[in-house]
Amino acid sequence: MATRWLLMLLLGLGISGSVLQVHGQVDKLASFISIDCGLPENSAGYVQNTTNMRFIGDAGFIDAGTNHNISAEYITPALAWGWHTVRSFPTGVRNCYTLRPIASAGPTYLLRAMFMYGNYDGLNRRLPIFDIYLGVNYWSTVNINATDMPLLMEVIAYVHGGTVQVCLVNTGSGTPFISNLNLRPLKKTLYPQVNATQGLVLITRSSFGTKKNVRYPDDPYDRVWLPWTMPHSDKWLEISTADNVEDNLESFEVPSAVMRTAITAANTSSPIRFSWDAVRNADHHIPGYIWMLYFAELQRDAVREFYITVNGELAYPRVMTPLYLATDAIYGRQPDDGFDRYDISLNATANSTLPPIINGVEVFLLLPTTGVATVLQDASAITAVRDKYRVKKNWMGDPCMPRKFAWDGLSCNYAISGPPTVKSLNLSSMGLSGNISSSFGDLKGLQYL
Repeated sequence: MATRWLLMLLLGLGISGSVLQVHGQVDKLASFISIDCGLPENSAGYVQNTTNMRFIGDAGFIDAGTNHNISAEYITPALAWGWHTVRSFPTGVRNCYTLRPIASAGPTYLLRAMFMYGNYDGLNRRLPIFDIYLGVNYWSTVNINATDMPLLMEVIAYVHGGTVQVCLVNTGSGTPFISNLNLRPLKKTLYPQVNATQGLVLITRSSFGTKKNVRYPDDPYDRVWLPWTMPHSDKWLEISTADNVEDNLESFEVPSAVMRTAITAANTSSPIRFSWDAVRNADHHIPGYIWMLYFAELQRDAVREFYITVNGELAYPRVMTPLYLATDAIYGRQPDDGFDRYDISLNATANSTLPPIINGVEVFLLLPTTGVATVLQDASAITAVRDKYRVKKNWMGDPCMPRKFAWDGLSCNYAISGPPTVKSLNLSSMGLSGNISSSFGDLKGLQYL
């Protein structure tokens, strides 16, 4: 039942409700990139009525793939426009979207990719599994579980060079496709765990004490907060306030709409317990998790104190006493790893007259982003050559990296101490015409043409 209810929330993201005008957020909207993949090439896009965000087609971001509508049987009045179409990639191992944020944005971004199969190809066959990359770095594996089940994947990462590439990789288990792709610039101070060598892959971002989702404009960065639906073993009581909850956390900026609702245990002798299961990588290693727990007291003159444990160990050495109508947080600076399951427990102290409380939670996997892209001058030069001669083939993403996806006809020099460079280039039998591009001269390490 909980799964079906969450499904309806996901499918209806941004479909109903009035537009809320928020002071100072017009410029932020201008920095958002919101792509509805698979819209017709001549489509003008549309404005989402709950967020006032303009969604556009993907023709200007990729020149491969084919557009499809999902099967009519899955289109309902509650289904948001963003799920109606997909772009699929039946040819090529790697197909990449190239996003160019405004110059004042970055370098930290939230990237969100959304998928719903919806029997778009009319085959209703084995559901596809494929990989998604952020630039040259593996992001995650997209595993479609059901024809009508939406899947949201999100990463927060530091991006070099001002151009953001999101690539879908065919791993031999079905045709990659995508429904929606979003880019949201973040403040440099948000999520201190993110830097040039590591990012965060979202596992869950949840609010407690509500059955509604929260996103822009309540969250100025358009983070999507969904009600907690994972297993828990205790009876919870929901509480809320109509008052604004002040944000004191420059590192996370949790919206007041999330902090205005919460759950408490039934009494001081009952803990709040919830958990999530760890996932294993392809090499069966359990990666490290980063978690953030958010608290705010919603009752005036409350005496509420509790301890926080993760898998039986104190996560915070002192007693947690939430502030009245002000956000506080406990979070891990370094990843917890090696556990098959993570159990969070909030236990009241003997002095507490009220049971524990919690308002929100975020859980992430730590993502290494240490992959080294092709030297910028060579990447820019060979991209200019591609655009001039309209080379199709597999010339998408980084020219040399990862090695197994290097462009056809390119041979690269992979130095131990620096980024790869283009060493040789074979353009024979590609049907090229026109004059010689001056960009060839920018390939300083080119030895063979």
